[in-house]
Amino acid sequence: MADYHLIADRAGERADAFLARSVEGLTRSAAQRLLEEGAVVCGGKAWKKNSKTAPGDEVTVTVPDPQPVDVVPQNIPLDVVYEDGDVIVINKPVGMVVHPAPGHPDGTLVNALLYHCGDSLSGINGQLRPGIVHRIDRDTSGLIIAAKNDRAHLALAEQLQDHSLARVYEAVAVGNLRADSGTVDAPIGRHPVDRKKMAIDPGNGRAAVTHWSVLARYPGCTHVECRLETGRTHQIRVHLASIGHPLLGDVVYGSKKPYPGLAGQCLHARKLKFIHPATGKPVELECPLPDWFQAVLRKIDR
Repeated sequence: MADYHLIADRAGERADAFLARSVEGLTRSAAQRLLEEGAVVCGGKAWKKNSKTAPGDEVTVTVPDPQPVDVVPQNIPLDVVYEDGDVIVINKPVGMVVHPAPGHPDGTLVNALLYHCGDSLSGINGQLRPGIVHRIDRDTSGLIIAAKNDRAHLALAEQLQDHSLARVYEAVAVGNLRADSGTVDAPIGRHPVDRKKMAIDPGNGRAAVTHWSVLARYPGCTHVECRLETGRTHQIRVHLASIGHPLLGDVVYGSKKPYPGLAGQCLHARKLKFIHPATGKPVELECPLPDWFQAVLRKIDR
C-alpha cells in the first residue's frame, strides 16, 4: 500500500482525471474506484466522485498493493484477429463474458487469455481483469483488445480517453430512423431504481456521445453503424433506446419479449482502430458480421 501526496495545479479538473494524471500507472477507472472506496482525502475529508480541483488543493490518495491474479487459465478457443508482443485482439463470440463476475466465475475471456498468453498480460486493472483495456457486453460480439504489458495498457487507456482508439459497431434498431445519420450526445449514469441498468442522467451521468448512420432500411427495422466517442456501459443500447429505437432483441432497454434466434441485442463490434503502443503506427482491424447477425438481416428483409 502506498500513499501519494498531491497538490492540484488546475481549477475545475475532475477528481478522477487529476488522479490519473498525477499517479503513474493509475487509470481513470481505477481512480474512480478509489474515490468510491473513500481512499482519496482532500482537506481532511473524503473526496467524492464529482469533486473538482482548485489550485493548491492538498490531496492524499492511498493506492493498495497489486493483488495476485486468482483466475484459473482455461483452454477455451479464441478467434485471434491480431497478436504481437504488446497487444492481442479477439473476435469475441456472443455469450462469452469478458471477465469473471458474480454468477460467471469462469469460462470468460480473461480465463481464455490467461491460458493463451500465460504470464504476458498486464495487471493494471487488478485481480479480475488482467490485460483488459475495455469491455463489451456478454451478448455483444466482435473486436476487443487486451494489453500484454503495463506500458501497452497505459498507452491504450490514454487512447480511450482521447478517442484515438476508435470502435465502430453495427446494430439492428427497431423502427425507422427518419434521418440518414445523427448524433446522440447525452450523459449516462446508473439507473436510479434498477441498479443493473444504465440511463440518461443529465445531472450526474458521465459524458457520452454516439454517432450513428443508416446502412440499410428494412420493414420495421434499421441496420445502423455506430461510432463511439466515449465508451460508457451499455452506451449504444441506452442512446438508441433514448431516441425511440432500441436494439432488436434488447430485453433490457426495449421489448421484454426476446426476438426469435437472438440471444440478446443485435450488436456487433465490427471495426477497431488504435495507435500501436510500441511502433506508434495506426492499426486498423475489421471482422465480418457473424452468421447469426446475417441471419437476422435475411429474416427482417421480407
